[in-house]
Amino acid sequence: MEDNKISYSDEEGQKCLLPFLEEEEKEDKAGQFFNVKEHWEEYKLEEELAGGGKMGNKDASEGVQDKSDSSMKSLECYLGDINNIRAMKYTDRICILTLQRNLKEFNDIAKEKELGVQKARDKLSTCQLRIKMLAKQLECVDIEIEKEEEAGNVAALSRLQAMHRRLCTELEKEKDFELKIALTLKENMLEMWQIETEQGKYEISHEQLKKDEEELEMQYQERAKMRIWKEKIAALQAEENQRSREKKEAEAQKEYEERHKKMLEDAKRNHEKAVRFLRKSMARIHEKNAKEEVKTQEHMERRIQAVLSLKNSITSNREKLQTLQVWNKAMAFEAKKQEMKMREAILAEGGNVAKEIFLHKRLLEHEKEKQALRQQQKSRKIEIVSQILQEKASIQKQKKSQSCTKAIKGDGKLEDSLRWRMKTWRYIEKTCKHSAGAISQSWCSPTAYSSAGERTSSVEEISEKIPHDVPCESGEDEKERDKTLVEPEFPGLWSQECVLHKISKEEMDPKQLATREEKKDIFEKKTEEFQTGIFHKQVVSGRECKGRTFYSKPSCIHFKDFDVGQIYKKKIVLINASYSVNFCRLVGISEWLKDFISIHFDPPGKMSAGMSCEIVVTFKPMINETLEGEVMFMAQTGSFSVPLKCTTKRCILALDKELIDFGSHVVGETISRTINLTNSGALGTRFKVQMSAGDSSTCRATAKFSPGGMVIQHFSDCVPEKKGSKSPVTFVVEKKDRIFPDHREEMTYCVAQVEERKTETSLSSSSTEQLGQDVLNYRSDLDTDNAHNLVELSPEETPVEIMLGKVTEGEIGPFSSVKLQIIFVPAVPGDVRAEFVIMFDNSDCKPLCFSAIGVSVDVPVWVPNPNIDLKICMYDQLYQDCIVIQSRAKATLRLKFEVCKALSKHMELLPKTGYIQAQSSFTVQLKFLPRHSLPEDAGSYFNEETRVLEVPVTILIVDKAKKVNFTVHAIVTTSDLEISPARINFGYCTIYEAVQANVMLTNKSILPQEFGFVGLPEFVEIQPNDGLGILLPLESLTLDIIFKANKAKEYSFELTCKSEINRQFKLSCKAVGVHPPLELSHSLVQFAATALNDVSTATLYVMNSHVSVNHFTHAVPRIGNGEVAPVGPTSFEFRVPEDCPVTITPSVGTVLPGKKSLIQVSFRPALSDQLIREEAVRRLCGAAVTGAEIQKRKKDEKREGKKLSVSITRQQSSRQLVRDEGSKFLTSLYSSEQPKSEEIKPDSDAYMAAQAFLMRNFSGRFEKYIIPCFVASGGIDEKKGSENLSCSPHTTLYLELHCPAVAPSVVVTSDNGKNTVNFGDVAVGHRMIKRITIQNISPEKLELGFSVLNPNGPFLLVRPVGMLEPGENKTLIISFCPNENKWFFETLDIRTAKNNLTLSITGRGVMPSIVCSVEEVLHMGYVIAREKVTSTFKIQNTSTLTLRYSIQLDSLSSTRDKDQQKLPSFITSSLQRTEFVGTQNYNGLSVFSIFPTEGEIVAGKSQEFIVTFSPDHESLYYSDRLKVVLFGKKIAHVIHLKGAARNHPMFVEGGIPLDVPVESLAVTLPVSSQEARKGELREPVKSILLILEYIEGESSPVPAMAELKVGAIQTDQFASKKNVEFSFDSLPLLQQKGFALESVGGTIEPGQVKCIGVSWVPPADVPADDPLLVTALLTLKGDIKESYRILFMAKVVSAYAPTK
Repeated sequence: MEDNKISYSDEEGQKCLLPFLEEEEKEDKAGQFFNVKEHWEEYKLEEELAGGGKMGNKDASEGVQDKSDSSMKSLECYLGDINNIRAMKYTDRICILTLQRNLKEFNDIAKEKELGVQKARDKLSTCQLRIKMLAKQLECVDIEIEKEEEAGNVAALSRLQAMHRRLCTELEKEKDFELKIALTLKENMLEMWQIETEQGKYEISHEQLKKDEEELEMQYQERAKMRIWKEKIAALQAEENQRSREKKEAEAQKEYEERHKKMLEDAKRNHEKAVRFLRKSMARIHEKNAKEEVKTQEHMERRIQAVLSLKNSITSNREKLQTLQVWNKAMAFEAKKQEMKMREAILAEGGNVAKEIFLHKRLLEHEKEKQALRQQQKSRKIEIVSQILQEKASIQKQKKSQSCTKAIKGDGKLEDSLRWRMKTWRYIEKTCKHSAGAISQSWCSPTAYSSAGERTSSVEEISEKIPHDVPCESGEDEKERDKTLVEPEFPGLWSQECVLHKISKEEMDPKQLATREEKKDIFEKKTEEFQTGIFHKQVVSGRECKGRTFYSKPSCIHFKDFDVGQIYKKKIVLINASYSVNFCRLVGISEWLKDFISIHFDPPGKMSAGMSCEIVVTFKPMINETLEGEVMFMAQTGSFSVPLKCTTKRCILALDKELIDFGSHVVGETISRTINLTNSGALGTRFKVQMSAGDSSTCRATAKFSPGGMVIQHFSDCVPEKKGSKSPVTFVVEKKDRIFPDHREEMTYCVAQVEERKTETSLSSSSTEQLGQDVLNYRSDLDTDNAHNLVELSPEETPVEIMLGKVTEGEIGPFSSVKLQIIFVPAVPGDVRAEFVIMFDNSDCKPLCFSAIGVSVDVPVWVPNPNIDLKICMYDQLYQDCIVIQSRAKATLRLKFEVCKALSKHMELLPKTGYIQAQSSFTVQLKFLPRHSLPEDAGSYFNEETRVLEVPVTILIVDKAKKVNFTVHAIVTTSDLEISPARINFGYCTIYEAVQANVMLTNKSILPQEFGFVGLPEFVEIQPNDGLGILLPLESLTLDIIFKANKAKEYSFELTCKSEINRQFKLSCKAVGVHPPLELSHSLVQFAATALNDVSTATLYVMNSHVSVNHFTHAVPRIGNGEVAPVGPTSFEFRVPEDCPVTITPSVGTVLPGKKSLIQVSFRPALSDQLIREEAVRRLCGAAVTGAEIQKRKKDEKREGKKLSVSITRQQSSRQLVRDEGSKFLTSLYSSEQPKSEEIKPDSDAYMAAQAFLMRNFSGRFEKYIIPCFVASGGIDEKKGSENLSCSPHTTLYLELHCPAVAPSVVVTSDNGKNTVNFGDVAVGHRMIKRITIQNISPEKLELGFSVLNPNGPFLLVRPVGMLEPGENKTLIISFCPNENKWFFETLDIRTAKNNLTLSITGRGVMPSIVCSVEEVLHMGYVIAREKVTSTFKIQNTSTLTLRYSIQLDSLSSTRDKDQQKLPSFITSSLQRTEFVGTQNYNGLSVFSIFPTEGEIVAGKSQEFIVTFSPDHESLYYSDRLKVVLFGKKIAHVIHLKGAARNHPMFVEGGIPLDVPVESLAVTLPVSSQEARKGELREPVKSILLILEYIEGESSPVPAMAELKVGAIQTDQFASKKNVEFSFDSLPLLQQKGFALESVGGTIEPGQVKCIGVSWVPPADVPADDPLLVTALLTLKGDIKESYRILFMAKVVSAYAPTK
């Protein structure tokens, strides 16, 4: 076995090492054949690279060559060494590994055998010691036995003998065990010797293995060296490649820079050319635009005149219509008069007035219809004739066009095109003569007119733009076109022959006027019908569509900044915003826009709600004016329109500021400021800046501008237009003269500012300020060339201090800006003010004004910064600043620096005296060290409320006695940090928890301060940010000081807070550490996200590790330095707060020392009852208010329907009143009917609906609970509980619970969302099924799993659900079949990936029980055959559930046929009879019938049953069995039904019948009464045995008694018969034998029963052993006569006879 094991392990080792060895074998082969070659090629490549590098860099190449030579030499030496080493083969390596593994296994086996031998030897030695000990004990027992034998102690002797026997058996067992151990020891020794011999064989191979391992290690080292050399060679090659790559990149960079420089030069030249050509083209464009503007203006004037004439004609027509209306009224009045006259005439004649008038009206209508038909026929004929003429004209045109095309092909196209161009140019010259004259009269620059050559060239360009694919038309068409071009737009209004205020006689014809009025009325009716047929309200889901039904994007069609002659297109989208399908068609546009606007619109047909269609609007401007109008559409719900607006290009000019304040400056300085002039419009203009003429009185000095300044025009096409960017500044410019002066002359405009100047638009410099190159250069050279920019002053003029810069006039382009420079050169001390005005060439642009002010100061020394602001300073901190003093004097000045005496302790200037050189600067050092006495020392210089310090400092010029003042400002604040409270007492803290205290750290300074708590002990932690941070000015920060005791003792320590200026603030702390006797395994439990009504459970332990009171070896439980807690059982109790969804089991327990107790914590989140009740109240109130509003709305509709005749004002007032009343009614209803939350029951529908709503909309919550665990020493008594234990509040443990609650993924939607499936009471053995509907309310697809119900329990999940889509509902089927009379409860967990849904299934098994008023037998009595009798009995349900019953009869059983095939019941004994069904009817109907046969009996109620007995023939043995079956399974009660039927109304009952209870199968017809009277009764009808037993031996003998019953049946069939009579025969014999009858004869009335008592006292001669038998005949007389043989059997029975 061992050899097999070794060989198996060898195979496994070879398989594991096979990949490694194959890889090494490949590497060895590659090393043998390819390594030398590869290294040689790499070194050869290195030499070539080094040789190539010599051409570029000799030093680098020499270095590389040296390296390569040295590395090649080393490589050759290395390769020689490798050749000397013998390479180990692959098979040798495998043998080495195999041998190594075998030796290791042999060593392991040898060690195991040695260990086994050692154990066997130890066992043998112990066994021998045991044998010796038993032998000694046996000797001692023998000695004691001898002693006891001598003493005669029998009891001790027997005990010792038993011990002797036990020792002997143990000694024998030990000897046998010794033999076994010796045998195993020999076997182990033999195996160990064999292994040692085997190891001796492998000693030589072991030595060889060591040598091979050393050789293998050398090979591995050599291979590693080879790889290192390869890496070095690769690194050298990579360096050389990098050098060559860098060289190529440098050359490419040089080429790129040269190319880029050349491209820049070319671009500059091209730009200059483009600018030159652009200026020329712009001049031509301006000239063309001016001509077109003149044309459009003339055209618009003509159209305005046409519109005015049209207006006049409309007014005249309106007057005509008024006269026609008056005439119509008069005619109607006349018609009424004639009708009245006709009525009177007909009445006078005695005719029918109504009939005659009706006929007259019918005749008039018939005449009108005839006339209308004639006119329609005439108009139709005219239309047909016109269509025929048009068709003829079109045919002629087609023929002419064909001939014309042939002529054109023959003559050529060139001459025709030239002729066409000449004709168009002549027409343009004729139409533009007037506009040219207007242009010459208007004001323009001299360069506005273009030469004839330019004009012809422009005409040629225009003609070239005309498309050549226009078809050629005939000369007549050209004439017609020319005529239409020349004709005015409204020819009827332009003709001079038409006089508007005159009306022709034809127009005044009353007949024509009447027909016109009738046509007009008919048209209005038709339009109304059309509108009422088309326009209708849209009502969808009870809501009427109000407002606009179509919306457009954009809402306004706006063409901005258009150019005349261009074509603009815009696309708009119409969206159907109604509630249903709608239509849309284009009606038209405003009348004044038809010449400029064209619309392309394809009607989309039916459009659903939300759908859209597109419209293309094309604008071709012909006049340069702003146009406004609308595009009109017609929809199914009414008309709507889209506004349209076309705005021209405008200049919108504004200044960024209106006042330039230079401030105070010393005489001789030069200061410049800029002001921006911005044009946010799309039209450019020229501007000119000049001094305002009306400011000579307010300005001390005037300003001039340098002539000849121009600005290059720039365009910015990328700037978007902004609405409302107009400047609100309005000016009124009054021109005194119409002369336009030269640039050198002064302007004579008077500019008056009317409104306040405001600038609202400010465009960004990146988009609007695109200035030219000259302006940019000017800005860069502004500081160096200020002297050359100014205009030289003449000696006669006053010095000009505020003047303009280079740019004084120029052109500002659209969407651009220009910077204007204002220069201030103070010359005379004092205030200076200058007013400027900017004029524009565009007449629509009003002048803009701005002003500049400044102050000149004449002091030889000045401080550039007269206000030294030291910002905010802290007490006891040094602050320094340098003050620079400038001098413009031409000599050296001596300066003295003084600070007020009050602040000499706090502020100092160094040096205090100094010399400043001519026209240079001097620096003074300011030192400020505020002390805490600063508020007292500073006096009025320091404001204690604002903490502001203002110190005046004086610079005294000693030689000139002049002073220069400057002020030092500072805000002085404290550096205190306040900690409140200053002392913290943490109280008692256990070592298992941390105590937190809050302190407020306040920064009293108005500067932010950094702080940090340093040197914190290990048991203290400060948060946030570990006690480090920055406090803002006057900010307070709450810090959490967290103390965690590490052992039980009293703590007293201080915490140090340091500020950034190294100030320290102390916080003293105290605490008492407590070591409680118990500890929790986890003090923090973090539950997973738990769904509502789900359960999450966590476990932890309460441990008692207190087993010793020695406090030197380990920590012991105590409070501070107090007494140690006793060792023993320790009790605990968890106190869970109310309304906490957490359960802890067990909450009370006792833990023994060194033990632990398992605690289970359950978290079951649920919605709070109060929240559900509030939501239910809110929903009920909302439903009530909605219902009240609906009712109120119905009432309002009824009221409005009744008050239709009321005026509009009254309707509005009444509606407002109704609304007010309705609101009051709703508020009163809401306040009166609002239910209280306490009144809502948890099982109500409102409560369930609110709970389901809140559960579906639950957004989740996170709550923390801290549960205290009180600890007390001692155990808990089961009887007394924990009342006798006292616990310390300081040793209380705390359990923190993190409880996140989320919305469930699956909810129950059936049964109002209840998670409890209550089957209620179910009968034992019966099954009930319930369906539960669940819904996925999460947005994810869920895979459901179910927990396993008890397989032996009554609940069964019939149909589970696998997957649930989002929002899907599915049904679970659960059945309940109890088998015991008790309550059952189980939970079914519906598991999802995130959470679970727990269904609580409960049901009660109830054993059904009933109580019947009839116990076993129900005898229906005697009945006349073929008659019925009824009887009732009640069954009461005594169980707690409703019972479903059914009544079954054995006679109607399905198995009765099988039962009848058995032996008859009379053959068997009475004890063995099981047949309950007796005689049955011949007609096949059941003798007994029960009503009702099935139904339900409510718990605690009873049900009455009616039993009907209806026999169809005579028999005394009618019987049946009635079963009460519950739930179709269980037989709850059995009643034996009996009854007898007679053909005659008399019967005898009693005794023992001697006939058979089962009648014959042969049907015997009943004997009629007449036949019975005629015939004689030969035999008695029935024999009856009457047994009487006399008991002998009693002290007071009692005669034997028996009873016979004779009865008469009450029936309607024998109502006329007499009573039944009965009589006995053989009475003397009966008396002789000792029988006595109570009644010997008599009569019985119908319905009565006579009981005849029979007694017997044995006579003296009667033998006691033999029974006495006497026969008597009982005769009954009714409708017939019947005889019964009565057999009286009497016997004497001893009173002491044993009973069987």
